[in-house]
Amino acid sequence: MFIEWRPNRPSNQSLHQQIVDWMKQQITRGEWPVATKLPSQRSLADSFGVNRSTIITAIDELIADGLLETKVGSGTFVSNNTWNVLVSSKQPDWKNYVRNGLHEPNLKTIQDINQYETDTAIIRLGTGELSPSLLPTKKIEKTLQSTSFDAHSLGYSEPKGDKRLRQCISVYLETKGVNASPSSLMIVSGGLQALQLISVGLLQKGSMVLHESPSYLNSVHPFQSAGMHLVGLSKQGRESIPTQIKRINGRKKASLFYTVPTFNNPTNTTWTKEERLNLLSICKKDQIPIIEDDVYSDLWFEKEPPLPIKSLDTDGLVLHIGSMSKTLSPGLRIGWIAGPITVIERLADIKMQMDYGSSALSQHLVAEWLASDQYSKHLEWLRYKLIVRRDFTLTLLNQYFKGLAEWQIPQGGFYIWLKLCKPIVNPNLFKQALKENILLNPGYIYEPNNNTHLRLSYSYASEEQLAYGIQTLSKIIRRLI
Repeated sequence: MFIEWRPNRPSNQSLHQQIVDWMKQQITRGEWPVATKLPSQRSLADSFGVNRSTIITAIDELIADGLLETKVGSGTFVSNNTWNVLVSSKQPDWKNYVRNGLHEPNLKTIQDINQYETDTAIIRLGTGELSPSLLPTKKIEKTLQSTSFDAHSLGYSEPKGDKRLRQCISVYLETKGVNASPSSLMIVSGGLQALQLISVGLLQKGSMVLHESPSYLNSVHPFQSAGMHLVGLSKQGRESIPTQIKRINGRKKASLFYTVPTFNNPTNTTWTKEERLNLLSICKKDQIPIIEDDVYSDLWFEKEPPLPIKSLDTDGLVLHIGSMSKTLSPGLRIGWIAGPITVIERLADIKMQMDYGSSALSQHLVAEWLASDQYSKHLEWLRYKLIVRRDFTLTLLNQYFKGLAEWQIPQGGFYIWLKLCKPIVNPNLFKQALKENILLNPGYIYEPNNNTHLRLSYSYASEEQLAYGIQTLSKIIRRLI
C-alpha cells in the first residue's frame, strides 16, 4: 500500500488526530475495505513523516473505536466488527474481487520499482528509460507549435492507425531491410500493448510461448494473464536455442517464440546473422511464428547490428514490433506491429475495442519527425550521449566492482548485465539498496531464481547519481558478502 497523504504540520490540530481522522476517512469512504492490511508502523511513520510513537497512539485510538484490529504475527487490519460492518454494509467484497481478477499481479519487487520510480530522491540504477535530459523536449515543442491541425487530424484514427504515420514507418523500415507496406502495419500504444494484443488476439488459453531466458516477459504478464504457459530457453546452455526449440516442440506444439535479438532486455546480447537465420529456419520448419521485439536496434554505438529477423522473412512468419519509447519519448506511447495483413486486421479490430486508437496528437508528431530528417539527427546525437554514459559507467565499475562482478561492454542499448561473484541478489539486497535511496532491477524479476545478476542502466541516472549509486552499491554488496 503506497500512501501519498501527509499531515499538515502548521495546522492547529495535532498530528496524531490528523492521522486518526484521515484513516477513518479511508475506511468510511470504502478506500480501505474490511480486512485491508495496513503497512507496518515504521512504514507508516516514514510515509507520514512522524515519529513511530505518534503512529502507535493513532492506531491504539482506532483499535479502541473498533475500526482496526491487530492479529499477532500478522499485523494490523481494518476490523470486521459490528460497527464497521454497519459503516461498510453497502461495500462489496473488493478484496475477493481483487484476488480473483484475471490479470496476474506484478511481483512485489516490480510493484516496489513502479512505486519508487516516481520518487525524485531515488537513484534509479536499473531504469530502462531515457533520462529527461536526453529527451528532445524543446524540439518536440517546436514541432507542435509549427504544425497546423484540423478537426479531422485530432479525431479518432482508422483501426490500423494514422495512414501518414504508417507510410512513414514503412519507409523507415526499408532502411532496415524490412519490406512492410502501410497496410501490413498497425500503430500501438507502445511495445507492451503489441504483446497484449497478440496474447488475446492470436493465441488460445493454455498455449505454450517460448522465449529466450532471462527475459523482459517475466517482468510483465501479457501472456501469463491470458492463460499462456511460458517456457524459457537459455542461449548459454549446452544446446543452441534452435536445438532446444526442436526438442521441446517434439513433445508439445509451441505457439510462438518471443525474442529481443538486438541489445536484449535485460542481457544486452545481440544475435548474429547466422543465429537469426538458424532460428528462422527451425521456426519455419516447425511452423512456429516469431515475435521480434526490436525496440533497441536504433541505439547501436560503434557498429550497426545485423538486420532484423523480419528482413530475412519471406514467409510472413515474423511479427515485428518497434517503438519510439526508447529513442524519442516514452510518454508519446507510439509503437507498431508489422506482419501479415490478416493478422494486422485482427489485432487492429481488438485494439479498437480496447482504446479506439493511439493518441492522434502523438501519431501526428512522430510522422512529422520521420518525414523530415529530425529523427535520424536525433538518433546520432542520442547515440553519442549514450556512449559517453556507457563509458563513464564502465569506469565506475572498473573502480568499484573489480573482484565483485563480471560484465560485458555494451555495443548499444541501455543495459549492463552485471553478474555478481556471490548469489546475493535477493529481496534483502533490494531493500538494503532502497535504504540508501538506490533502486535496483534484480535478475530474479527477469528469470525465476536468478540470484546472481543485476540489470544496470546508464540511460537514466545522471553522472553524479551513477557515481554515488555504484560506489554505494559496491559497499552494500561487500558488506553482505
